[in-house]
Amino acid sequence: MITLWALLQIIYILVVIVVCLRIIYDTDSFSKSLAYLLLVVLLPIFGMVFYLSFGINYRKRKLYSKKLIIDDELSKRLKKDILGQSETALNNARTTLKEYKKIINMMTTETINSISDINEVELLLNGENKFPKVIETLKKAKHHIHIEYYIFENDTIGNQIVDVLIEKAKEGVEVRFIYDDFGSRSVRGKMVKRMRKAGIQAFPFHRVIFIYLANRLNYRNHRKIIIVDGSEAFVGGINVSDKYINYPDREQMYWRDTHLYLKGQSAYILQHTFMCDWNFCANDRMGPTVDYFPPLPEMNSNNNKVVQIAASGPDSRVPTVLYSLIQVINQAKEEVLITTPYFIPGESMMDAISVAALGGVKVKLLVPGISDSKLVNAAARSYYNDLLEVGVEIYVYQKGFVHAKTLVVDRKIAVVGTANMDYRSFDLNFEVNAIVYDKGIASTLGDAFYEDIQFADYIEPKEWLDRNMGIQLMEKAARLMSPLL
Repeated sequence: MITLWALLQIIYILVVIVVCLRIIYDTDSFSKSLAYLLLVVLLPIFGMVFYLSFGINYRKRKLYSKKLIIDDELSKRLKKDILGQSETALNNARTTLKEYKKIINMMTTETINSISDINEVELLLNGENKFPKVIETLKKAKHHIHIEYYIFENDTIGNQIVDVLIEKAKEGVEVRFIYDDFGSRSVRGKMVKRMRKAGIQAFPFHRVIFIYLANRLNYRNHRKIIIVDGSEAFVGGINVSDKYINYPDREQMYWRDTHLYLKGQSAYILQHTFMCDWNFCANDRMGPTVDYFPPLPEMNSNNNKVVQIAASGPDSRVPTVLYSLIQVINQAKEEVLITTPYFIPGESMMDAISVAALGGVKVKLLVPGISDSKLVNAAARSYYNDLLEVGVEIYVYQKGFVHAKTLVVDRKIAVVGTANMDYRSFDLNFEVNAIVYDKGIASTLGDAFYEDIQFADYIEPKEWLDRNMGIQLMEKAARLMSPLL
């Protein structure tokens, strides 16, 4: 006769087996599957709870499948009614940027073209340069303001922006506000209520019920987007928070980050991204009318820049952000400059960087010396050995915290966006990058990179590779968990 204890053991073993089988079936990444299996086998109860909470592949789940259907419907209507000129932009880009046609073609989907060739672009370094431009642009809004942020704080700059939004809402301007429920948890109460009372439509992207049980391992909306009147936009790495502003009269950590101001057709693509997210979180059916995609103002044709928007997330059929970065690196002939606050690149990105370096391209990587996670930092350092061995130069920023997510190739292509160079941004978070095909912008961003490394420590390959074996072992152990970080 089977005792109760024996029965419970059998049930327990069966549950572990079922969870392991589900991991194998449901996880596309081989390395991620191994990491989850290792976690479940070594720490069964914790591992199973962890996987079922954070490891389910939402690309195959109803929540984001529904969003994908709605997004497709909006994209088809947008292409038919509004974005006829995108075909012209695509053809022009293919003609003038022949050497980059692989990137351009890869990011051209059946529903909407993400490339535009009529744009003004301004590089905004740090919050002290971004926020004055944001407030100036918001104050000029006539019809609508659309804002979507991972972190929006209830602090000085956050309230300054909200005051402008309320003022514009009282003037009759439509204001829509999407915030990540975890990243922007400080605005969930009084600030959101104040906005709604003033007529602002504000919604969390995906509500987190147990807010303090959530963490960065969950599926988050990491985008930072502003669109004003359908023709001006902002995108990049700078969230809305006082810590992003380097006040000269305050003692605080120096925060190095990068953002873009865009005016022109690229605002249409960001508007489309916002609309897809808005219809999902607000349960709305916002459509591509001329009010949201107005005729563009006349712009100086001599200053036009080609911009392509790469957006992806758990609702994407393919990891567009990852693929676009790999393609950009593959285009390099002379130089690749990478800045990222979190470097857990995965095998495909490591291969792209290594192939470039082995092919004679000068590859330089700037990472923070200060990190908000010792485990993530240890996992990141485990990749340095492989990079140093193929000739990549690694710099560790010491002036403060470098939060910028940028890539410069041959001083011809500049990438600025929200995506870190890690598993989370490539596979789990909702992200958006802007790829600018312009020598002027790329050179300016390249100059900023070289200025940044003046405040960084260069990692000497021999010294690094000769480090204590125990430290290297701990870093490699952390790397085993990197697909889960």
